[in-house]
Amino acid sequence: MRPLTLGRHQVWPPVVLAPMAGITNVGFRQLCREQGGGIYVCEMITTVALVERNPKTLRMIAFGADESPRSLQLYGTDPETTAAAVRIVVEKNLADHIDLNFGCPVPKVTRRGGGAALPWRRRLFARLVKAAVDAASPAGVPVTVKMRKGIDDDHLTYVEAGLAAQDAGVATVALHGRTAAQRYSGTADWDAIATLKQALDVPVLGNGDIWEADDALRMVAHTGVDGVVIGRGCLGRPWLFADLEAAFNGSSQRRLPGLGEVASTMRRHAELLVEQFTAGARNPARGERDGCTDFRKHVAWYLKGFPVGSELRRALAMIDSLAQLDDLLGKLDPTAPFPVETLGQPRGRTNSPGKVFLPDGWLASRDDDSVPAGAELADSGG
Repeated sequence: MRPLTLGRHQVWPPVVLAPMAGITNVGFRQLCREQGGGIYVCEMITTVALVERNPKTLRMIAFGADESPRSLQLYGTDPETTAAAVRIVVEKNLADHIDLNFGCPVPKVTRRGGGAALPWRRRLFARLVKAAVDAASPAGVPVTVKMRKGIDDDHLTYVEAGLAAQDAGVATVALHGRTAAQRYSGTADWDAIATLKQALDVPVLGNGDIWEADDALRMVAHTGVDGVVIGRGCLGRPWLFADLEAAFNGSSQRRLPGLGEVASTMRRHAELLVEQFTAGARNPARGERDGCTDFRKHVAWYLKGFPVGSELRRALAMIDSLAQLDDLLGKLDPTAPFPVETLGQPRGRTNSPGKVFLPDGWLASRDDDSVPAGAELADSGG
């Protein structure tokens, strides 16, 4: 495989960390970057919040000093607002790469015509993508799109949307091989990813059910994609990026860290989050507490499959300080081996297929390019 080209950036291995709300902040991205190469995308930023200079959103657009390329995902439904947001990113040099979100399946987004629902309105989709590309191209900032197969099996859009995005000038197209109706259930349709790869000339990235590095190699072999997007597979397992780098470099070496090494990784993760929340804070103690609070959600993912009692797990998920964390991590058995039975198993949220909530009359006209009322979200992060 060749490196992934994003404008002036050559990315190797061709691996992208998907933006995940409440997860892919500066601390987590640095932890993953310490494991292996790739593109590490920050949490989703809404275009209207950026244009309106929402303080929380502006704080979320943060990158490490050595983070390159700086990758930012935008969510929007209005071409004009999206173009305005992209111009802000370009003029203020906030990022080196912009990804557009057309994959979000959650009801609060799709019922307003956003996320995975928007490509159904093909003219609006094409206008929005072109507006973003036109605003970014003078500065040489590449724009990419990430999407799903469609709303459901009766309303597939991925090939048509991929071609429209290509015509608009995007650098890559990423496809999560599920419909919005599937949410995160069942298995990803790698055949659909292969179909999209055959249809497009621009690089195509595959997303869905990559739990191990060998899954990434299988996806490439099955679909011919130019790179992979990693989401839930790295939760509690940032060393997956070390495995991915080894795999794409032709090595069979894989990490199976024992509980002692996992504990060290947990400590490093919490430390990075504390640094993130303390930076610029008036009260360092508050920063430490906020960083430790943010870390709590990761505890169950790190300890999945390890022989750790419920009381200790519960205590670790309630820490307020690094000293507390150190004390509790010292109670783990460092000799416990990695639970190999968890390899290849889904991580993070899983759910059942469900109804996709859409605006009234959304499916009636594919060529209506009016901006759906109330579809812009004020809160970044998802």
